[in-house]
Amino acid sequence: MSFTCTVDWQRFRDHCDNVASRVHDATGAGIVPVIKGDGYGLGQVLLSNEATRMGADTVAVGTVFEAGTVLDHTRSKVLVLEPFDPRDAAAADAWWHLSQRAESKRLIRTISSQTGLRALLEGAGPVHIVLEGRTSMWRFGFEERAILDVLSDSVVREALREKRLHIVGLSLHEPIAEPADETSIPNVTSASAKVREVVRWAGMWQTETEVWQGSAAPAHALFVSHLDDVELAAVATAVPDLQVRARIGTRLWLGDRSALRVQATVLAVHPLQPETHVGYRQRTGPKDGTLVVVSGGTAHGIGLTAPTPASSIRQRVVSAGTGMLDAAGRAMSPFVWAGKQRWFAEPPHQHHSMIWLPRGVVVPAVGDALTAEVRFTTTTFDHVM
Repeated sequence: MSFTCTVDWQRFRDHCDNVASRVHDATGAGIVPVIKGDGYGLGQVLLSNEATRMGADTVAVGTVFEAGTVLDHTRSKVLVLEPFDPRDAAAADAWWHLSQRAESKRLIRTISSQTGLRALLEGAGPVHIVLEGRTSMWRFGFEERAILDVLSDSVVREALREKRLHIVGLSLHEPIAEPADETSIPNVTSASAKVREVVRWAGMWQTETEVWQGSAAPAHALFVSHLDDVELAAVATAVPDLQVRARIGTRLWLGDRSALRVQATVLAVHPLQPETHVGYRQRTGPKDGTLVVVSGGTAHGIGLTAPTPASSIRQRVVSAGTGMLDAAGRAMSPFVWAGKQRWFAEPPHQHHSMIWLPRGVVVPAVGDALTAEVRFTTTTFDHVM
């Protein structure tokens, strides 16, 4: 009763290498693979191994709780994207335990507040950090003035001189959509709003850091997310003295879906008489329909959905229509048979799902495989082959 993902390794690796090559062409620097959450459905261990194969010197994870696994399976530096803050007690405890490991010297913390920075400076060090700027995402980060205050702080400068603190760059997390940024910047006014925002921050960082002298100087590096190759090239051209490091996850690992095949196993097949009640909720199905039980349930992420952005009229109509079907007790499953997605008989169970096949459709046999269209970032497979 397995729910699996089969990877065409040659196709998968060709795609990953192509993305890395294009990023290098655009920026002159290596890609920073993002290995967070469930490892994009493929697992953190597998992606860590792939990052090693690609020669990545730095990878990124989402939280400190994910960092240990990646440290164990790669020799790269590991950038933790969630900001370090001692007020998060559970995360602070995890950071302390991780810091006891020899591999902790490869960790890079994201700092987005004075509280987090001050807590680090009280320790013996050394620690490596990136300072995060607050972009139009409005999620985490320092304002530009606050970044300048940090860099001019005498306590910070002393920690840098004593090599208890290493600032390895500025981190910026851009939105996926273009922000409403009408900033005019010489030579980049024709670029996207994301490029203009990043270049504004990068110009500040370059101006501030290029006057530093010696090994204590913050690195001339910029870590960015959610820029395409054209935008990355535009940023690299606008600030040639900064190393532009692109953090990429979804586009890297899931950019060629033809390399990934998700399959559920048929566990039982029940041709039913009309008005037969089935499942936990004892619902009836189509006349002369066949009930098929397949592997894959809520424990695997089946039936779990994220809120729709609904930014267009079409998306809102689709969302409204889906909501009406859900209210009527009908929901489309991700399982595909005979070329079509099939209806759930009822909400998925923890490890299985029940779906309807209408009259006239060829009926599968126990052990047959159904493909499934899933959201990889919320899916857990029994096995990745």
